[in-house]
Amino acid sequence: MSDPFLSAEDYAEQAHQLYNEGQFDDAITLLRQGLTAFPFAAELHVGLAYAHLAREEFAWARRSFDDALRINPEHEDALVGLGEALLKLGQAPRALECFETMLVLGFRDDHDLVLQAGRALFREGAIQAARRFFEVAGTAHPESSEVSACLGYADHRLGDDQEAVKNLRRALELDPHHFEARIYLGNLLYDRGEFEAALYHFGQTQPDDHLDELAVWRLIELKKSIYRLEPNDPELGPWTERLAELATDSDAIDDLLAEVEATQPDGTVRDPLQLELFSTLLMELDGMRRRSGGDHHRVTTRRGFTYNGTWEEIVEQMQADDPHRIGGSLEEYMEFVARREAAAGIVIPATDAESFLLASAVAGLLRIVR
Repeated sequence: MSDPFLSAEDYAEQAHQLYNEGQFDDAITLLRQGLTAFPFAAELHVGLAYAHLAREEFAWARRSFDDALRINPEHEDALVGLGEALLKLGQAPRALECFETMLVLGFRDDHDLVLQAGRALFREGAIQAARRFFEVAGTAHPESSEVSACLGYADHRLGDDQEAVKNLRRALELDPHHFEARIYLGNLLYDRGEFEAALYHFGQTQPDDHLDELAVWRLIELKKSIYRLEPNDPELGPWTERLAELATDSDAIDDLLAEVEATQPDGTVRDPLQLELFSTLLMELDGMRRRSGGDHHRVTTRRGFTYNGTWEEIVEQMQADDPHRIGGSLEEYMEFVARREAAAGIVIPATDAESFLLASAVAGLLRIVR
């Protein structure tokens, strides 16, 4: 790689391979070598900028994108990359200008580039602006499952669940294996009370498709409720195992790091910048979990007690009736129960009331009636 006779294109190609393999440090080293020999190669500045962006070195990324645009003011990848960096640096108006310039230059038909701009806006909470870029991408590529899914995510964030369901279903018509869209749709339908439809979509996924516990808990509980399965039914085995794996993970960041290391079916590695969108979706699933906590539920325990209320209120009632209860906060009680059940090999997370109760239902300690 240090061959002095490499062309600028050779440096860019080899660095891109390192980037795709997640070797950002090596990519940066190689690109700097290339820039020593070819200081006016815009592609090398762009590659260096994206490597810095992947390492969350936003100021350095901005500097390299600026260097590329000084050489070629109409470099579309540099414009969109600079927009991403500016968003991270809190300069949304100028970032939007970069994205708009890309469209003006005639790249409205560039599926990946327009989606990249939309995703960057989505991640930073500019949902309305993000949806506009998703619409642009959809106009040029109506057959894109990813575009339809992104429109669905944006519609849900904007409060239009009917349109969200429509676009997510469209995404799955175009690509039945788009598991992020299917999981998201399943959770959305569950929150709307369409439990059989939610179970259908959850059931079309595999345990390893899930990087968040919410849909796994809901799938298990729905199977037990609708199909009358016992907690130890073999059909639930792979799902309870996946639930245990996710419950022992420290947080969503670990999930994302594992995903970065994973390969796609075609053997390539997902762009870590694109994975930020899935990080945002995981946070949205967490939001679904919190919102569902405001609904009223009913559970029945093995001791014959029935409790009604929000998830938190139910756990509070259980704490009051527990003959082995301890004083203290709700969190302390859940941690106490989790430690107690761990001795019997039962994994129960104590992070929040809904997770605690859903896992208890999976373990057969109680039954969720509603």
